[in-house]
Amino acid sequence: MIELAVFDIAGTTVDEHGAVYQALADATGVSEDEVVPWMGADKKEAIAALLNKSGQIVQDTFDDFRRRLAEAYELKPPVALHGVPETIDRLRVNGVKVALTTGFDRDVTASILSTLRWEDKVDAVVCTDDVAKGRPAPYMIFRAMEATGVMDVSRVLVAGDTTRDLEAGMNAGAKMVVGVLTGGQNAMTLGAVRHTHLLPGVADILPYLASA
Repeated sequence: MIELAVFDIAGTTVDEHGAVYQALADATGVSEDEVVPWMGADKKEAIAALLNKSGQIVQDTFDDFRRRLAEAYELKPPVALHGVPETIDRLRVNGVKVALTTGFDRDVTASILSTLRWEDKVDAVVCTDDVAKGRPAPYMIFRAMEATGVMDVSRVLVAGDTTRDLEAGMNAGAKMVVGVLTGGQNAMTLGAVRHTHLLPGVADILPYLASA
């Protein structure tokens, strides 16, 4: 039924201890509550919206955000969420391609994957700077399909911990659009947007697929 599983990174497959949203709030000078609507978004897009600015000030703030994030990751490195590495391995062993998508740029993503030693863990990694527009646009999902040779979107599963992840999955027309409760948004928030399933975490996807 499923040929490709597309997973978000922060809050879905990786616990980065909320550092990204703290760094975003600190760099832009806003409260963490103001950052919440931009969970899962392209970080430059989020900064531009939070500051209501464009141009060099957005780039300078983005550079500051990346510096703060790198410092946070140095102090407390990201770790894989419980059961995720095993889930990815089982999916791939059973012929399901696995791709990661993220609102981070390629440099930040490479740093996270290196810390986890995940450079060869999945079949594809798509970053926000690989596409014309980040979530809720479906373009990262389509790029993941292209990278893995999957042509039928009805055989794609998308999972994420934010409403933007779910919106991107629905906009792509994915067969399964799964909200997971391992990130910064709860079941009520995720349930308010279109989806097909809500599960405790990525590690619960395999038992669900087996029973289905």
